[in-house]
Amino acid sequence: MKTQQIISVLSLMTAASARPFKREVPQEHSHEQFLTTVRASLQQNNPAQIQDPVFGLLGDGAAAAGAGSIADLACLHQATADQAFTNAKAAGDVDGMTAALVYAALERNTAKVGQASAACTSIQATNPEIGAIQQHQDPASVNAAATNKQITLNLAQQIASIGGDPTTALKAGTFAPGDVNDPTGAGNSCDDQNDPVGCIFSQNLLVEDATVDEINAAVAGGAGAGTGAAASNATGAAAATGTGAAGSAASTGSANTGAGSSAGSDSTSCGAAPAAAPASAGTGTAASSSSASTGAVAAPAAASSSTATSTSSAGGSSTIGSCTNADPTVIFANGLDGRTDPAFAPNDTTNFNHGSALNIKVVADFICQQLQDKCKASAAQVQQCQGAATSAEALTGQASADAFNQGVVGL
Repeated sequence: MKTQQIISVLSLMTAASARPFKREVPQEHSHEQFLTTVRASLQQNNPAQIQDPVFGLLGDGAAAAGAGSIADLACLHQATADQAFTNAKAAGDVDGMTAALVYAALERNTAKVGQASAACTSIQATNPEIGAIQQHQDPASVNAAATNKQITLNLAQQIASIGGDPTTALKAGTFAPGDVNDPTGAGNSCDDQNDPVGCIFSQNLLVEDATVDEINAAVAGGAGAGTGAAASNATGAAAATGTGAAGSAASTGSANTGAGSSAGSDSTSCGAAPAAAPASAGTGTAASSSSASTGAVAAPAAASSSTATSTSSAGGSSTIGSCTNADPTVIFANGLDGRTDPAFAPNDTTNFNHGSALNIKVVADFICQQLQDKCKASAAQVQQCQGAATSAEALTGQASADAFNQGVVGL
């Protein structure tokens, strides 16, 4: 049944290719490795009966054939990513969660070269990690270079928060700009359903939006922190005008695509606009905004005693290298950064400014790295921290936090 439906929609789009407007050749299979992983996760539990992840990357006319019960086609992309992430999370599959995040950031098809895709506004993602992600925009659209770079940095932060490799975010990038005045709409894209890796990688067509150093800085709470709104505004401007230039390519850009050989006039597209997630619970009147609403890693708010457990600072505050009042311990609590599951976060967000993460390795390794790079701690102190991190990673939950905190006593 699923194969028949996909064939039907491909036929629909082939017929639509004769319509007289300028668009780019298909590219929805360009990142095939991520569609494959998301497909496997989605099939584990698919209450909305979404037919296949590829439909979330198509324009509305083609996407409708595989949207299941998702009425707002502008939200099919996000809904697919959100369900796949939920399923992967339930299975403890970090690779699956990572793929769902990358998929959420992939460029979606639009009707013409230089047209940015619209954001999903009617559905809020269940998972704040998905809600923090927007999809890449056509590199010819207004402010595309800055927008796509910020999307990649936000994506890296979310991947790091689940214990994945944040540099994987670079693979969500799109193509080099094509010519918006090209009547063929050929652009610089590719589309090969039979390439299991993805033709954008096999043919070396990927344009990375950021450097590895910029990714690492974003994950550490530097570049990219608190700038999700700027990316959203840039995307909105691009969507409003439909055309524009990215960087110095004032008249060039790759357009989005349809499935099969062409995609018809289904121009409206979707994206995961940063959705507001519930604020973290607090002991007083203050509560931090979730990372989903900012697109950035935010310092966790204190969780209320009625909804969270946490470890006290085993080592206490002290001067470590050049860092004063430094507390290298972690907490394990509910309600951090709008999460519904308990997570780990630094106790001291002044010296160790990092958001919460489901995997203690993300937070522990960051603290040890900050001791070395920021605090200029001694080699023995850094080694002690790394030993504590190794011990903690062998455990789970509160026991993991306790092991790390006990290991850093005396620093």
